[in-house]
Amino acid sequence: MFVLSFRQRDELAALVARGGWQAVAARRGEAVERRFRTSGAAMALIDARGAFEDGLIAARALGEAVERPAAMLVCVSKTDLSRLGALYEAGATHFLASPFGEEELLQALRFAARGATPRGSAAPGRDLIGWRWDPERRRVQLSPLLARLVDQPDSLTARAAMRLLSAGARDELRGALRDIAATTAVVQTIEPLGRVVQHLQRDARTGRLLALVEPLGTPPDVAALLREAMPRVRDAAGARRWIDHALIEGPVHLLAIGLARLDIVNLAYGRGAGDRLIQSAARRIEEALGAQGAPRPIVARLDGAEFVVAARRPLDEAAPAIEAALSRPFVVEGELMPVGASVRGVVSQPGDDAAALLRRLGEDDSDQAVSIDALAVQLRDAIEGGQIEILWQPQVAIASGAIVGVEALARWRHPQLGELGAETLFAAAGRAGLSSTLSDHVQSLALARAAAWPAALTALRVSINVTAGDVARAGFADRLLDRVDASGFPRARLTVEITESGLMAELGEASRLLAELRRAGLRVAIDDFGTGYSSLAYLKALPLDYLKIDKALAQDIAGNPRDRIVVRGVIDMARSLGLAVIAEGVETDQQLELLAAEGCQYYQGFLCAQPLTINALEALVTA
Repeated sequence: MFVLSFRQRDELAALVARGGWQAVAARRGEAVERRFRTSGAAMALIDARGAFEDGLIAARALGEAVERPAAMLVCVSKTDLSRLGALYEAGATHFLASPFGEEELLQALRFAARGATPRGSAAPGRDLIGWRWDPERRRVQLSPLLARLVDQPDSLTARAAMRLLSAGARDELRGALRDIAATTAVVQTIEPLGRVVQHLQRDARTGRLLALVEPLGTPPDVAALLREAMPRVRDAAGARRWIDHALIEGPVHLLAIGLARLDIVNLAYGRGAGDRLIQSAARRIEEALGAQGAPRPIVARLDGAEFVVAARRPLDEAAPAIEAALSRPFVVEGELMPVGASVRGVVSQPGDDAAALLRRLGEDDSDQAVSIDALAVQLRDAIEGGQIEILWQPQVAIASGAIVGVEALARWRHPQLGELGAETLFAAAGRAGLSSTLSDHVQSLALARAAAWPAALTALRVSINVTAGDVARAGFADRLLDRVDASGFPRARLTVEITESGLMAELGEASRLLAELRRAGLRVAIDDFGTGYSSLAYLKALPLDYLKIDKALAQDIAGNPRDRIVVRGVIDMARSLGLAVIAEGVETDQQLELLAAEGCQYYQGFLCAQPLTINALEALVTA
């Protein structure tokens, strides 16, 4: 039941709950039509006592809505009985005049409810966004729509369900549940709905909890949410038919997309979790393509973890957008998991049909897979043979233009393939099971190189990268400090950058370890801020000195005004927490000027220099 009361919302909601209804309650009349529609209720109760004009406006809005209440009971003061005609004209079906008791109101509602049946032909609750908790089964049951939207099964443990929220939101919800007597409401953020009101109701007899989730703002209708939750992705046969037809008119451009860790998800969590991951990846691909404009390419799932995107136009801009979308961690069984993906493209040639084009795309994939496997086999010899090298990218103080620090970046000097970047290097390490070994080697190498710098560079700070996996290893802090001291590099000039997109499950323990590093004289930064779902949780939980804005956000500042507002919010939030801000990936004077105007203190990127050798860095600093 939808309840609107301008003065006694909570009291009426509790009374309605005692009568056996699920109450979705509001205190203000703004957007009442939308709020009633998203509540899924068949009946509305408007409390216009002492606020007749506001109640009349709300009744009129509901009465004129496309989806009107099947019954609308309006409570009025006795002094307003002469104006009941206006309420009936507005669409009210029943009224009750004060003073009245609890039983009188419940009886009036029961009479009104006789003609109120659930709207639409769908099964009750099918299109609702909500959940319930059964203390006997000790499970949280999600409505089908909510389960699809958050990429989870419809039955979760309480712990897994809570992990869908940030740490702060979890604490807020626990507080609301602890204090609830019959009904309450709490405003939170749930992706992808954004800001929502969770209307909570407890059954005192059974201990069961019911919740309806009401999106705020202007959300899409339920049908649109369902379409987003289950995007229309073609199968391989459908892709071949489309490509053959398109080839008649001209060239066809394809992107092959391969999820990197689907096999790990299937092994660790089961096929069901893998299937949900594939659905989530399909949505992200669709969303990335939606931002590229019309005409919209088609998306098809070929097999396993493979997707293909096909279009009659070049897909050069779509490829990095898809890669960025899939680089964000996914929620897998209540845990954040970085998955990643490879994206590669081909263009049709004269005489191609769909089979030939897809076969060539598959051959390219096979060649790449063999290459990564070969690199994985060669990696240990590369580490022991000195093929891993360190380059240094300058970090510049925006106010003075002076180079004040550098970030250490790993490169593989492959004897046949030339220079390979950090992403390929660590991908090979992951395939070979050498991630920890490689991370230790790169840190030690960077510290040793920096300790032997020429005098012109000895004032610079050095940033080294550590992963969430490094932090989770036993003895992390002691081992890192021993490594620093053994190198001879001063602790006071070292910054540890935690990659934000990594999974850090135990923030409490991570906070303790990082605080230990800070007490030892090191500084701590969060890297790639804005690429993962845990950003705010990291800021709240971890002891930090710097926040590094991901290059995608820094480059977006030169886009439309909304992009600039987002970057401004990140910088303001960081500075209000006492953190210095470093922008990564700055490439143009315009980006730098806008970042400076918003209060960013430092930057790194090609506008100053690409990653440099020690000799090139010295020449730049002394120029």
